Amino acid sequence: MIDISKIVQGKNLTEIDVQLVQYIIENIDTVLQMGVRKIAKENFTSPATVIRLSKKLGYTGFVDMYYQLLPLVKKADLPQSGVMEDFLEISEKDFLDHNSLEDFQSFIQNVLNLKQSYIFIYATGFSAIAAEYLYKKLLVLGRKTIFASGTDSIGVFENNLEDIGALVVISKSGETQLIIDKLQAAKEHQIFTVSFTKETDNRIAELSNLNFKIIDHSKLDDRNMLPNSFFPSLMLMFEFIIKQYVETIMNKKDSNE
Repeated sequence: MIDISKIVQGKNLTEIDVQLVQYIIENIDTVLQMGVRKIAKENFTSPATVIRLSKKLGYTGFVDMYYQLLPLVKKADLPQSGVMEDFLEISEKDFLDHNSLEDFQSFIQNVLNLKQSYIFIYATGFSAIAAEYLYKKLLVLGRKTIFASGTDSIGVFENNLEDIGALVVISKSGETQLIIDKLQAAKEHQIFTVSFTKETDNRIAELSNLNFKIIDHSKLDDRNMLPNSFFPSLMLMFEFIIKQYVETIMNKKDSNE
């Protein structure tokens, strides 16, 4: 399903208008041949309503609306066509240099498959920017998630310990004391812990139940002043995990049908 909210936002559309937009998008390969009259008939409305819809959306007419929506719909279909698939497959070797496919499956099983408990994500500094992205990514997937950074009160973590099923932390150095403290507290409460760190040995990796290693080309650059692929690689790893998760769901769905 394509999210049509940005197409219809602020256009003062009626309920039937929104229905028509959804119908046209879902049938984008055939609506031009169908024509205005048949589209209207299929949606129990009038041809005039379809024409007015195109005007409300800022187009000169139905045909103009069709050709403006067509590339938007086809662009949204790209991941299914293999473009995004190939992009992630090319990068897979980078993820598996220091991690295994079993590690990704473990993340899915122990973090993404949590039903009742919360996923708590914590990071500081530049890592907090990446952590917030992961937080929002999990929210749109419907996962119960809490995000906190070094600027938040320690109570955000301590007051939710009983409801946390997994703690996910990010630290490029792998030596951030605030994170080490939380990992130790999580261990005492038998909370599953995951860390994303540089590829060399570090205390945070040792304390974690599951550690993902990302190559850090500037290991002594604590202020992140030099060019470094650590954070871009980290973000792409998040997407690779989501890719594995979606594929797992689809495989289960296929096996149940």
